[in-house]
Amino acid sequence: MKILLLGSGGREHAIGRALAADPSVTELHAAPGNPGLAGIATLHSADPASPAAVVEAAQHLGIDLVVVGPEAPLVAGVADALREAGIATFGPSAEAAVLEGSKAFAKDVMAAAGVPTADARVCETLEQVEAALDTFGAPYVVKNDGLAAGKGVVVTDDRVAALDHAEACGRVVIEDFLDGPEVSLFAICDGERALPLLPAQDYKRVADADEGPNTGGMGAYSPLAWADAGLTDEIMTKVVEPTLAEMRRRGTPFNGLLYAGLALTSKGLRVVEFNVRFGDPETQAVLSLLKTPLAGVLDAAARGQLDTVGPLEWHDGAAVVVVEAAEGYPGTPTTGTPIELPADEADAYVLHAGTRLDGDQLVSSGGRVLGIVGRGTDVEQARQRAYALLEGVFLEGGFHRTDIGIPH
Repeated sequence: MKILLLGSGGREHAIGRALAADPSVTELHAAPGNPGLAGIATLHSADPASPAAVVEAAQHLGIDLVVVGPEAPLVAGVADALREAGIATFGPSAEAAVLEGSKAFAKDVMAAAGVPTADARVCETLEQVEAALDTFGAPYVVKNDGLAAGKGVVVTDDRVAALDHAEACGRVVIEDFLDGPEVSLFAICDGERALPLLPAQDYKRVADADEGPNTGGMGAYSPLAWADAGLTDEIMTKVVEPTLAEMRRRGTPFNGLLYAGLALTSKGLRVVEFNVRFGDPETQAVLSLLKTPLAGVLDAAARGQLDTVGPLEWHDGAAVVVVEAAEGYPGTPTTGTPIELPADEADAYVLHAGTRLDGDQLVSSGGRVLGIVGRGTDVEQARQRAYALLEGVFLEGGFHRTDIGIPH
């Protein structure tokens, strides 16, 4: 099987590692990829958010399956163009991708499907925002209605900060604050059926003890030893399956990866948000534990044939990923900083997230620069191995949280 992977981040490096380990994959290509993926895939300069460029590249390479990593190509209709060209694609249509592209649309789908979520108001004027803030009270939850690369949400007790964020975004969704721990669950979907991956928990705040502003994610771990044994089944029954049914009813079946971000509140399970692609950084931890070859599963989903795939199999133990971020993140990160990396080990390795080559020198190119993955018999051993390898990383001004893997 010849596969083209779209994207350039840590999520794509993790997906690429899983695909490259699948014996059915004869060629792995990535556009644009990153220096980490260069060791396992052939890189191409095609713009992943350009439908015409991706179709041209896939046809030229004789690709059997395209796997779309980030959200922007999906919202741009890359999956639609590929399917129209007869190329199997793992990733939802542009219409279905609005589940992530618009928080208001996602709320509408959940309401129609009976999926439990926070009460919310869609606001387009400052007057509407002020009324919604009054209705829900602090802590205030203000979400950019559009794509924001995981950084469009402000949760604050500061009313002025909430108003400022709403004004900067324009159209926003303001909702009731959800208490309780958050959980991420990925489901591989073929339009009708879905296969769940292991639940994970990520860390959105930039600093230890969940202090500081939100980020795209500073680390994650899986599985969740503290969660009820029936949690995955509950999420599939109450969230994923009703959502798939509602999307089919609307004539926009969901084929791809549905990410459900959830809060386990005092009142029960509630959906915080939907994404329409593998979440970053949870993917890095979850896929390191997947035993079932990934390529065959994604190919079956792309072709509407998940009924031919049995339950996914997993390696024993746990995995932790710790993000090494650039100075200035999540504001304006310092880029172009040289990076020195330790050698990968059997149970710990480095994933590239925001890197590029400057000649022969590896340098930073984004806010989240690296993801260091550790695996072990349990979460504690996994986090020890991740942090031990991280000690060998050199990135001047770089920083990371020290509490990844400790439930929060």
